[in-house]
Amino acid sequence: GAPNVSTATAVREQHGHDESMHPCAPPDVVVWPQAVGQVQELAALCHRCRVPMVPFGTGTGLEGGVNAVQGGVCFDLSRMDAIAELSLEDFSVTVEPGVTRKALNKHLRGTGLWFPVGTAGM
Repeated sequence: GAPNVSTATAVREQHGHDESMHPCAPPDVVVWPQAVGQVQELAALCHRCRVPMVPFGTGTGLEGGVNAVQGGVCFDLSRMDAIAELSLEDFSVTVEPGVTRKALNKHLRGTGLWFPVGTAGM
């Protein structure tokens, strides 16, 4: 429905570029899934219909990876922001894809751990 799907030009343009030098290439639609099952259903539908899928986090990338050069569906994962599990013993944390570095560090405050900028595998 409307709060979870948008075809508004401004929203599509916001999701059609990042911090790179590449020009804006907006998707045809932006969706905000809130659970893994929704992502799975949307991905299966896009696959069946041969519609490109473009993941979107915060739009701060430098590679142009969010540019929807062939249109398609932008999956804005920002609402999937739960921190599921923290294991201090083995320094691991399980998060949903919308968890930002700042939110994770706020969660880790007081544990003696932190998540730095530029960590390998990001």
